[in-house]
Amino acid sequence: MVEDVNKTVDFYREVLGFSLTMSLPKEGTFEWAQMQNGETEIMFQSRKSMSSELDLFKEQAVGASLTFFIDLKDVEKLYMKVRDEITVLADLHVTFYGTKEFSMQDINGYILTFAQMMQ
Repeated sequence: MVEDVNKTVDFYREVLGFSLTMSLPKEGTFEWAQMQNGETEIMFQSRKSMSSELDLFKEQAVGASLTFFIDLKDVEKLYMKVRDEITVLADLHVTFYGTKEFSMQDINGYILTFAQMMQ
């Protein structure tokens, strides 16, 4: 759930390299959008649209209620590309469980952790 699907689409496209694959409506102010980068697909839906389906969403906070963990092949390349354009929560580091990763916050407050398994 996001407040502004169009702004979210712009952020994921411009900063993280995602492509818009579907949206409702197809043009104008989106209520829902699906985006893809490689094998990763993410869907965003406006609070207004979600609230029309379930009243509970009218009062729910947007963002930071969970962490998305995204595995990729070259985490360092992505980190170097985006680090000056995002809110970095954890700099690129190697974890005790064998990944190289960093964590960021998107424009809605959601936490994204991008990771690469070390060999």
